[in-house]
Amino acid sequence: MKKFVGTGVALVTPFTTNKQVDVTALKNIVKYQIANGIDYLVVLGTTAESATLTKSEKELVKQTIVEANAGKLPLVLGVGGNNTQAVVEQLQTENLDGFDAILSVSPYYNKPTQEGIYQHFKAVAEASKLPIILYNVPGRTSSNMLPKTVARLANDFDNIIAIKEAAGNIVQAMEMIHQTPKDFLVISGDDMITLPMVLAGGAGVISVIAEGFPKAFSAMVNLGLERKVEEAYQIHYAIAPAIDMIFEEGNPAGIKAVFQHLGLGTNEVRLPLVKVSNDLNQRLKEFTDNFQS
Repeated sequence: MKKFVGTGVALVTPFTTNKQVDVTALKNIVKYQIANGIDYLVVLGTTAESATLTKSEKELVKQTIVEANAGKLPLVLGVGGNNTQAVVEQLQTENLDGFDAILSVSPYYNKPTQEGIYQHFKAVAEASKLPIILYNVPGRTSSNMLPKTVARLANDFDNIIAIKEAAGNIVQAMEMIHQTPKDFLVISGDDMITLPMVLAGGAGVISVIAEGFPKAFSAMVNLGLERKVEEAYQIHYAIAPAIDMIFEEGNPAGIKAVFQHLGLGTNEVRLPLVKVSNDLNQRLKEFTDNFQS
């Protein structure tokens, strides 16, 4: 699945000042990614605030992105949850036209065992018409998908092709790379450790920061894949302060502030999320204004 090697971005859902989906801004953000070297787009993930979108809003976001993308980049759709049967039913009924793969998060809140995680994704794999990218993010789910579980799923199901690994643990990521089949993709879900993961054998990233600075971050990932280490780290250290800042007060509040400074959207988010503080907003503005991509 070479189409998912490189830099993917977890797209935001931009809102108008009265917190409605901003279709025009969303189209412009998609075009900005296409024009600046991004390899694929992830739709309706955590960064999209999908937890606070209605069913009709999700459909609007999907269709807007499919139209704006116009077949240029591969598209990945977020379909996951902590009710296995509901996820299975969604996969069987969802309109997946225009999408190339599913990103499915490990069940959150329930805190399943490793066997429970395996059985959940077994059901998901058997229900999905599209290839599946697993998503491990213990900071949000309260349970960690261990490398042995990932390897088991990768070996048992041909349509489980990759994992977005966002535990923030480079040793665990290396174990996943080592234990999974050669063609299985271990994709970074942590912007700050993307480059070391790539250099350890990872396939790239599904990124938040790359959405705001696509040219620079995708160049860094490509240099890492080419083993041009010094040039890659030069970009990493230039952009690292912004990575810290965009997550300082939560995602996607930080990256939406960047989009506001780039003129691509407002910094509106929906409760329970709130906009970044004035102090952080000013620091993000200064970085965005001065960054040379």
